[in-house]
Amino acid sequence: MIRAAVVGANGYAGAELVRILSGHPDVELTVITSRQYAGSAFDEIYPALKTIVRQDFMENDPELIARQADAVFLALPHKASMGMAPALVAAGKRVIDLSADFRFTNPAAYEAHYQPHTCTDLLAQAVYGLCEVNGEKVKTAQLVGNPGCYPTSVLLPLLPLVKERLVDPGTIIADSKSGVSGAGRGANETTHFCHVNESFKAYKVGAHRHTPEIEEKLSQAAESPVAITFVPHLLPMTRGMESTIYAQLTQGTGVQQITACLNDFYQGRSFVRLLGEGGVPNTLNVKGTNFCDIGWTVDPGTGRLILLSVIDNLVKGAAGQAVQNMNLMFGFDEKAGLSDVPYPL
Repeated sequence: MIRAAVVGANGYAGAELVRILSGHPDVELTVITSRQYAGSAFDEIYPALKTIVRQDFMENDPELIARQADAVFLALPHKASMGMAPALVAAGKRVIDLSADFRFTNPAAYEAHYQPHTCTDLLAQAVYGLCEVNGEKVKTAQLVGNPGCYPTSVLLPLLPLVKERLVDPGTIIADSKSGVSGAGRGANETTHFCHVNESFKAYKVGAHRHTPEIEEKLSQAAESPVAITFVPHLLPMTRGMESTIYAQLTQGTGVQQITACLNDFYQGRSFVRLLGEGGVPNTLNVKGTNFCDIGWTVDPGTGRLILLSVIDNLVKGAAGQAVQNMNLMFGFDEKAGLSDVPYPL
């Protein structure tokens, strides 16, 4: 049994962490923090967890957190995490950061799209927590950068194929759609009900900050620079994410090679469900779960590969993957706390 802290538990991803950890068989949730709600009861903000989580929010005090937790989840905005992580790592804690602060290998790539990085020494030792790809490294990591939701939905279908050179990395287009919870809990005009309901639109076209994260990981798999076209869209629903990815097959590659590569790479991986050639995943089927469902087909007219993937952006795209990382770091069953059965409807 380990003790866990969720820093920034008032946000959507933080609240999802509290929900998952409160039912984890190997975890005692000892600390939940929020600057905004310090002193308030968690179930006053999230009444769904009344009688389940009976704790009050605390202040973000790294020294106090380090004394009361073995694993610390940082569900904080970008930049805020790098302000807290050094003290926690120095205290010997295992840290999983849900912001972008420790996702990048190259500090310049981070700084070009976020802000100056104040602890590049920690960035150099952090492991990118895409569990199905970097699981062995995660097991020994002290600091994990939890992947973004869009990158998770794009990289899981693509990375095995890019690594085996079955697709031309210079032809990748990712067309992705997210529920409104992906924008976070803070209210603004673009996520106001009146602007989202009965609406479907692209946003941050050619300028989304998840693009360099995706490109860095694809470049590492391809062992050469990769640039992609990535266009996110906002769906009028609370949670869920779908990515439709297009790429040209390399010469001599057909659907049989695609199927064999994905089946081999994800054999025995509990949270990736392959729907096979012609499979069309649906966000409804992964709601509230840590699954990523993947289907694929080759367009007979163009010979172009079409990959389809869905995740719950708050679970596999954030909190669930973070708990999956924690399970690997502490030697627990990878599925511990994450075995919720999907809703049939």
